[in-house]
Amino acid sequence: MIPQEIIRRKRDGEELDAADIRSFIAALAAGRLSEGQIGAFAMAVWFKGMSREEIVALTLAMADSGDRLEWADIDRPIADKHSTGGVGDNVSLMLAPIAAACGLAVPMISGRGLGHTGGTLDKLESIPGYTITPDADLFHRVVKQAGCAIIGQTGILAPADGRLYAVRDVTATVDSIPLITASILSKKLAAGLQTLVLDVKAGNGAFMAERGQAAMLAQSLVEVANGAGVKTSALITAMNEPLADSAGNAVEIRNCLDFLAGRKTGTRLETVVFALAAEMLVKSGIAASSDEADGMARRALSSGQAAEVFGRMVSMLGGPADLVENPQKYLARAPVEKEVRAARSGWLADCDARGIGISVIDLGGGRRHPADRIDHRVGFSGLLPLGTRVNAGDPIAVVHAADEAAAEEAAAALAAHYRIADDKPELAPVIAGLI
Repeated sequence: MIPQEIIRRKRDGEELDAADIRSFIAALAAGRLSEGQIGAFAMAVWFKGMSREEIVALTLAMADSGDRLEWADIDRPIADKHSTGGVGDNVSLMLAPIAAACGLAVPMISGRGLGHTGGTLDKLESIPGYTITPDADLFHRVVKQAGCAIIGQTGILAPADGRLYAVRDVTATVDSIPLITASILSKKLAAGLQTLVLDVKAGNGAFMAERGQAAMLAQSLVEVANGAGVKTSALITAMNEPLADSAGNAVEIRNCLDFLAGRKTGTRLETVVFALAAEMLVKSGIAASSDEADGMARRALSSGQAAEVFGRMVSMLGGPADLVENPQKYLARAPVEKEVRAARSGWLADCDARGIGISVIDLGGGRRHPADRIDHRVGFSGLLPLGTRVNAGDPIAVVHAADEAAAEEAAAALAAHYRIADDKPELAPVIAGLI
């Protein structure tokens, strides 16, 4: 069937059969579709949805659009984690080396920024020399020798998703459960995983703002992945404020290194990292219980093993061998750093996390168009968590900007994204559920 007929049928709410879906995805992977056709298909799916059978067919077609990795010579469980995206969500950077230090092999296929959310690959490109698209042999060698490797989609892994992913980012079709499910799981199936743990975000900084929507997405992901033979579970986590105290690229790599050095204890970020680590270790059979897994993960961090794994991964993928010890030598800083101060005394009661993500893009730390170049230096650091008591004039964050005008604009925008109240707010727990 010709592509426009498939688009028309989905636009009109018809259910596509597996053969039509495979045909469309094959054409997409081969470069025979225009961006207009891809965008029209994505918009039709956004409006009309897909049945479970259609989502499975789409996921498998995208996974089969390239090669599938095999790990027969690695005697560790093959496991991974994926987040549906948020602001200040750099969990993967710490979780992969922690899980590897506990005995898992973690071949993590990550993505770039999508909409208002930051991308793991964009953050890693803050590291000079880091190769996000190694060939298959190097990827395999890094996973085997370092225990984990965080890379992007190469041309051989789910190439159809790579093109669809870029078009979704600029056509307002990101927040579609069928498209999110197929995008995430096609890469994971192609990566040859045995187990998968998902971090599904809910809140004003997530693609699924309502917890009920997040639960629907989590259920879709878990059912499709388990149906494809990958043991999968999902945590629903809160995204009503940035997860880390930084949002950007180089600033989040610094945050990662601080975490691996043990300087981010007692944070929401720590809670999510260890909850996901425990789920990965139990799901893979490394630990018998969540308590045992939590203890293993914490020892991997406190002993320095996780930091060693991260450093080895960075070095093997072309980055500096001493990044962990000397980040200041390699992570570029923005020319202008400006404190954002509280307008009044009170409690940080709530914030517009999505707005903060957009402000990072406005600074140059994200993309409006697929071809846009990113300024890895810019963003925010020192973001105070909700529930913090502040006095008028206290710093609530630091802007990292390319010039004074951009810093002034970003500082005003960030201040407007926070509400300061007289009473201490009641905050929901960061872990909202498990599916």
